Amino acid sequence: MRVNKKYSCLPAEEKGIHIINIRAIEDIGYDQHESTLLNSLSKNPDADCKYGLYFRDGKRKVDYILVYHYKKFSAGKTLVRRAQQNDSSVRSTKQDQPLPGKGVQLEMGESEPQMDYHEDDKRFRREEYEGNLVEAGLELERDEDTKIHGIGFVKIHAPWNVLCREAEFLKLKMPTKKMYQINQTHGLLKKINSVIQKITEPIQPKVAEHKPQTVKRLSYPFSREKQHLFDLSDKDSFFDSKTRSTIVYEILKRTTCTKAKYSMGITSLLANGVYSAAYPLHDGDYEGENVEPNDRKLLCEEWASYGVFYKYQPIDLVRKYFGEKIGLYFAWLGVYTQMLIPASIVGIIVFLYGCATVDENIPSMEMCDQRNNITMCPLCDKTCSYWKMSSACATARASHLFDNPATVFFSVFMALWAATFMEHWKRKQMRLNYRWDLTGFEEEEDHPRAEYEAKVLEKSLRKEHKHKETDKEKLTWKDRFPAYLTNFVGIIFMVGLTFAIVFGVIIYRISTAAALAISSTPSGRSSVRVTVTATAVIINLVVIIILDEVYGCIARWLTQIEVPKTDKNFEERLIFKAFLLKFVNAYTPIFYVAFFKGRFVGRPGDYVYIFHSFRMEECAPGGCLMELCIQLSIIMLGKQLIQNNLFEIGIPKMKKFIRYLKLKRRRSLDHEEHMKKKQRYEVDYNLEPFAGLTPEYMEMIIQFGFVTLFVASFPLAPLFALLNNIIEIRLDAKKFVTELRRPVAVRAKDIGIWYNILRGIGKLAVIINAFVISFTSDFIPRLVYLYMYSENGTMHGFVNHTLSSFNVSDFQAGTAPNDPLDLGYEVQICRYKDYREPPWSENKYDISKDFWAVLAARLAFVIVFQNLVMFMSEFVDWIIPDIPKDISQQIHKEKVLMVEVFMREEQGKLQMLETWKDKDKKKGEICNNHSPRLSRSHSGSLSSCHSYPLDV
Repeated sequence: MRVNKKYSCLPAEEKGIHIINIRAIEDIGYDQHESTLLNSLSKNPDADCKYGLYFRDGKRKVDYILVYHYKKFSAGKTLVRRAQQNDSSVRSTKQDQPLPGKGVQLEMGESEPQMDYHEDDKRFRREEYEGNLVEAGLELERDEDTKIHGIGFVKIHAPWNVLCREAEFLKLKMPTKKMYQINQTHGLLKKINSVIQKITEPIQPKVAEHKPQTVKRLSYPFSREKQHLFDLSDKDSFFDSKTRSTIVYEILKRTTCTKAKYSMGITSLLANGVYSAAYPLHDGDYEGENVEPNDRKLLCEEWASYGVFYKYQPIDLVRKYFGEKIGLYFAWLGVYTQMLIPASIVGIIVFLYGCATVDENIPSMEMCDQRNNITMCPLCDKTCSYWKMSSACATARASHLFDNPATVFFSVFMALWAATFMEHWKRKQMRLNYRWDLTGFEEEEDHPRAEYEAKVLEKSLRKEHKHKETDKEKLTWKDRFPAYLTNFVGIIFMVGLTFAIVFGVIIYRISTAAALAISSTPSGRSSVRVTVTATAVIINLVVIIILDEVYGCIARWLTQIEVPKTDKNFEERLIFKAFLLKFVNAYTPIFYVAFFKGRFVGRPGDYVYIFHSFRMEECAPGGCLMELCIQLSIIMLGKQLIQNNLFEIGIPKMKKFIRYLKLKRRRSLDHEEHMKKKQRYEVDYNLEPFAGLTPEYMEMIIQFGFVTLFVASFPLAPLFALLNNIIEIRLDAKKFVTELRRPVAVRAKDIGIWYNILRGIGKLAVIINAFVISFTSDFIPRLVYLYMYSENGTMHGFVNHTLSSFNVSDFQAGTAPNDPLDLGYEVQICRYKDYREPPWSENKYDISKDFWAVLAARLAFVIVFQNLVMFMSEFVDWIIPDIPKDISQQIHKEKVLMVEVFMREEQGKLQMLETWKDKDKKKGEICNNHSPRLSRSHSGSLSSCHSYPLDV
């Protein structure tokens, strides 16, 4: 029955009748058809409150929503329930009055034959907590008459005095009346900037916040004593929706519920199931014909649409709607994507250089020349036969695309690019801090987490049980030692599991290569290496994607058992563990191919075996760099396509569909309820909860590793990262605007621990690329041959120089090829890639002097390259200031202007006091000049003269 809806849209105190008594009239026997008729003739109250964006009076805005589950009762118990509610309303009038609305105290359960004590406990906690919120100054309104069965909503509104009080507590910087001119460029720079603005105008979003500003309001931490400094002409818009929800959330976190002998904030109540959700509302709908203009709709059109992929992001509007922390993430992602453009262009040039010079590469031409008639030793025992080096011609030519002199230049370029990117981001971050009034902002210690409070309570209860005097308890390292030990063992086990899986893939590659080598077709034998490499990489990709999800859950569990005190500590520890595990998971197969494959093979007649039967696999004649390129490209593209994009699109939509089915199953079949338009808080409740920015940052950081760590082997990595990020920005934007509940705005002035991780990866990239160029590619052996062994100063004879000879009569028993005449002639000497003495030497098969010469050159290159690039990176870091000059000038100008404002204010006060003193002095002189008779007759006037300063 819905007759009460007509009355409930107005506050109960305006009617002089308590709302529960009105609902009792309905239960006594108010006719349902008459109520439906009244509702149809009356004005729609949902439209007055803009479908949940305001309270039912249509004036007070909903700043936050609390959601809880309750149990509805059968109609036969209604009268008994109502009678008990009327009794309870006398006892708890203060509780009921701040919560006007439908279904107040519907969850009362005293009339139930079998009481649900768990539900009663939750209800009592909610009542106490909501009463404390009212005492804190918030205004509440409850709604249980919704389309979602068994779900109740508490709407929270923060009045003006509460907003002012909390803004002062939080030291929120708010714009004052004082405005000042932003320093503009002059001369040639001004003309260049105007030309750039005209060129980039088509790719600028059509958002007011994104337009260049010439004036800025002076900001100052809000103070109730200095309200005259601020522009309070429109109090409704002075605190925007993001700021209002932040203020309410701070009150919710610190307001306690002392039920069960310990304090509980909203985080604890959510963790214990007292409330099922808590979130601020979106500004409105983002699609539809008659949708009122709002920031969410504007973001959807100008930011969260694939059709505007070529435009800049409206970062200021993103910050205005979602807060500084999310705004900084998208700003960082935008800067990273922009910086990938020059890296992609240079990478394409390097790749094209390799394509253009492939026909001029002498080593690959020698390998492809069948006239050389180089017979290579078998790749496996027994089943594999001798093979011609010319059969690996395609691999050799492809290797040159990525293994050429331009690769070294590109590695140096990418190291400097990483340093420049970090400096550029620091400068961009300072600009955003200035624009967003975050200069001087310092993060304060957060409230303790629910799990930490529960552990502290458990510890205090144990001590109380032992009759010990206890001060305020806290968790020490002794309390956390079992968790630390579990973390250490768990991480070691997970890293070992990753190594074991990589080792298993190695066994697969070796065994599969031996099995395919039995194939009698020449085409089958020639494609063995490609087939094995491709299938092994796909297996690695599938395992990496699966383990990524597993490791993410394990990292969260390991962090939870540590019980960090604050959310910031929890997030930092989670990031460290998740990054460590995911880094090892993603890069272990690549590290194996880059630095270990082909290093511990042995030689013909003395191979290294695994399990006494499997020979360690060798690199191709052209080196392992081509295989490293294949491994890196497939894993990088596969992770971006499957994990980052398909999972991000598919999983949220699947979860949304499952929630829709559950709600549809629980929904009432009442036609009137079905036709009623959903309130805003009901629509937002069906959205996916915001899970934090850690997954978003993590996938970008792993991608940054792919772009920088092994870029010497895959120059096209920045290009593929750029293409992915163009989609990623709009995908994340669409998810935040349309798929997720609105997150609570969090103030932050930097990206936190992620910056240190990026710097660490940048330093590590220099070292890894130095070793890739030196040990994985043939760059150093070619230089050594060119300047030490070449007879005519060219690369002719290089291939023969890198191959050693082996007498087939020296094979171990049972390892010689089963078909020695497979090539059509008898082989007596076969070749293999290594620097060893020939069989006719005195020290046959020993390591030759050439090996030590090449090794010394490789180590020297690593040292020189690493120190040179590190020095250049530090030089870039030093030469580029962290704070742009114009921003430092503006910050200084703001400080000077603020001092001037306060000096003028003090001067005004002094002038006013002097004016009052002058008036008082004149009054005294006038009174003293009167005659005594006049003074006695006008004693009242005399007293009034002396009382003037007191009145003032």
